[in-house]
Amino acid sequence: MNDERNIADRGPARTAPRDSLFLLTSFFTPEGAPLGKARVRNLSATGLMADCERAVPQGAKIEFDLRGVGKVCGVVAWSRDDKIGIAFDTPIDPQLARKPVSSGAAQQQMPDYLRTNPLLRR
Repeated sequence: MNDERNIADRGPARTAPRDSLFLLTSFFTPEGAPLGKARVRNLSATGLMADCERAVPQGAKIEFDLRGVGKVCGVVAWSRDDKIGIAFDTPIDPQLARKPVSSGAAQQQMPDYLRTNPLLRR
């Protein structure tokens, strides 16, 4: 393999630490036109890398909902085939995307017979 070529094929230098993960989302233009589904592969406070179901051009403005974070806006910093890098307009807390979707409140709303094993009741 040509290491120089591999380094050149990477996107711009990253400044924030990245966290590898796997999240699904759908990308849209600011006007609401769909740009397709995507798998977020890594995430930082300032951007992400994703595999897209179709190519999205560099420079495109993009919006999407990120689990635990909400609506995120940014611009495609680089695009190579079905992979893109997005630079966020405003930094996010990437740890919010890792928190469980359900909360203890959902557990409290569950009926008693579903929360406990009836064989253990006396």
